[in-house]
Amino acid sequence: MQIAEIADHIYRFSMFVPDVGPTGFTFNQYLINDERPLLFHTGHRATFPLLAEAVATITPLDRLRWITFGHLEADECGAMNELLAAAPQAEVAHGALGCMVSLNDLADRPPCPLADGQVIELGAHRVRHIDTPHVPHGWEARILYEETTNTLLCGDLFTQLGNGPAVTNEDIIGAAAQAEDVFGASCLTPNTGPTIRRLADLSPTTLAVMHGSCFVGDGSTALLALADEYDRRLSDARS
Repeated sequence: MQIAEIADHIYRFSMFVPDVGPTGFTFNQYLINDERPLLFHTGHRATFPLLAEAVATITPLDRLRWITFGHLEADECGAMNELLAAAPQAEVAHGALGCMVSLNDLADRPPCPLADGQVIELGAHRVRHIDTPHVPHGWEARILYEETTNTLLCGDLFTQLGNGPAVTNEDIIGAAAQAEDVFGASCLTPNTGPTIRRLADLSPTTLAVMHGSCFVGDGSTALLALADEYDRRLSDARS
């Protein structure tokens, strides 16, 4: 597990798996270390010991207050209940839809349902929940925006193959398009582009990506370019 601070007190935990995809694949989790620490992505249940060890290098695991993720997949929330057991004060926080459809049943403690735009105060950091249904996939999909560092915890958006640096300021659109060609993981709907363009209005300066390198720079331009890429793919699919 590789550890890097990608923004002020926001840490990326990254594990490279060489046999996923043609050139390997990274699985990233993010810790916002504050008075009430928040984890974004839990990783698979099988890799929980590695995540627990990595978090403990930053803060005791039992200090976790919030357990969050973008949508329901094993790599995003597989270790959810292991974390709940290890952190007695922690709650799972997700969009109200995801709680109603799945998490009220799956989580060992009742989750906290969040309204679109609702903010969680962590101390020095403020995290805003934003519903993004089916973007990039999953009815209950959402992202988080950390307002004090302008960090968009964007989940599977900008997915990249390989094992790049923790942070880059180089263009990541080409790499994201390549990963889409390989996996075909994103929903192509009339709402895909407009949803991503609304995220561009946040003007993030850091994009915390779940699979691949984080991006530091003009996040709005990157998001608009990604929206254009999906619009092109949707148009091609219709023709």
